[in-house]
Amino acid sequence: MRRRRRPAQELRVAIEWLPIDTKRAMLDAIEHNRIIVGAYTDRDGGVCPMLAAHRNGGRTSYASFARAWDSYTHASHRSRPATEREITTLRAMLEASLASDAPDGTTLGKAIADHRELQHRAPRPKADTGERDRTPELRKREGWAWTRLFRRYEDYELAMAELEGESRGGVDVTRSDELNLRDHAVR
Repeated sequence: MRRRRRPAQELRVAIEWLPIDTKRAMLDAIEHNRIIVGAYTDRDGGVCPMLAAHRNGGRTSYASFARAWDSYTHASHRSRPATEREITTLRAMLEASLASDAPDGTTLGKAIADHRELQHRAPRPKADTGERDRTPELRKREGWAWTRLFRRYEDYELAMAELEGESRGGVDVTRSDELNLRDHAVR
């Protein structure tokens, strides 16, 4: 089961994914606009941080930031002004993210996109180990995969007992599906 992140961690990750221009616009916007929670705008002129950034030049459509912001602020079906604590946290996360971005303008989102692009390229050829593949030659030969793995320890023990029995003179060993284990059960 996948573990869910805490709302503050989700917001931090969403901020890291924002482009640098959007982060700067959002920082400027929270200084000059009334920030709200739970809607894009309200009747009193308040705006959500993403819309405020958009109006200040950070033209990005990023739905996961809006979800993370609403989750962090515990937004309900009605809009409300953001608390001072929420705005301070948002400002601190934006400043920290800008400080961690490389001076050449690269971001975590750019690095991840580059990594995914590299993954989709043609796979590297396998290195030649010098050993030849004998599968076609041995495929029809009985018992050629004598080193196979066992799924259960009991099957391994049974195989070992059979091998020991064959080496002692052919003693017949009962298969695991034929064993009656009722008498040996621990109570």
